[in-house]
Amino acid sequence: MTLTGLYVPLITPFDECGAVATDALTGLAHQVLDAGATGVVALGTTAEPDALTDAERRTVVDVVAQVCRERSARLLVGAHTATALRALAHRPEATAALCLVPPFLRPGEEGVLAHFAHLASASPVPLVAYHVPYRTGQRLGTDALRRLAGLPGVIGVKHAVGGIDATTVGFLADVPPGFAVLGGEDVVLSPLLALGAHGGIVASAHVATADFVALVDAWRTGHAGRARPLGHRLAALSAALFAEPNPTVIKAVLHAQGRIPTPAVRLPLLPAGAATTEEALRLLHAPITVG
Repeated sequence: MTLTGLYVPLITPFDECGAVATDALTGLAHQVLDAGATGVVALGTTAEPDALTDAERRTVVDVVAQVCRERSARLLVGAHTATALRALAHRPEATAALCLVPPFLRPGEEGVLAHFAHLASASPVPLVAYHVPYRTGQRLGTDALRRLAGLPGVIGVKHAVGGIDATTVGFLADVPPGFAVLGGEDVVLSPLLALGAHGGIVASAHVATADFVALVDAWRTGHAGRARPLGHRLAALSAALFAEPNPTVIKAVLHAQGRIPTPAVRLPLLPAGAATTEEALRLLHAPITVG
């Protein structure tokens, strides 16, 4: 199984009392799937999982799993420990787990590979490694990425290294068969797809979902003339949506659209400013001319 297409890492909406707004979460999942997303991610970093209680995290997965079951859609679940992974044995809807490269410790490439080998051996579902070195402090070179791709049970990587660097180019020049590279850096999704990425896990795709789906499809089918202008416009939109810490602007835009009951986030995040939200809405509504 090679993961391809667009996956939306769902936010966790909160109601006026601060509780998880389950109806709004159900609606969001259906909306992005209606717009063509291949699947969704529950409890990704965009969902503020560390600010949720254990019960809330279970609720979020319950809600999203039900939608994926009804829609026969792919579900990725954020899970970073062997205990969290083993719990997915009771989640038949889970296609894979999204597992962060160990943060803060900087265990070195050998430590990262040993860590993922251990997690994969304990997991009832395949793993997608979340590689975001400017947050974790741990970089992986081209050889380490290829060795990661060769581990049994590891089927992909969410690649979010802050841009397109030499390691990215070298890795995408020779990706092991059956291993998926999913863009996780929204602003540079288009050039990553142009280099051969298989799809994306894209928080910005909460909005303009169909356009992000079209971007992935255009690059995957070789329609560069259509993909380039669309990619440029979506990069500008993504930059606006990430102008403040994720998912604050995305939540503000979704609230302005009437799709979630409040734009609330939990500490340590603070709500997005009005000017930032207005700029994101302006770019969202700007026409996209595709050649």
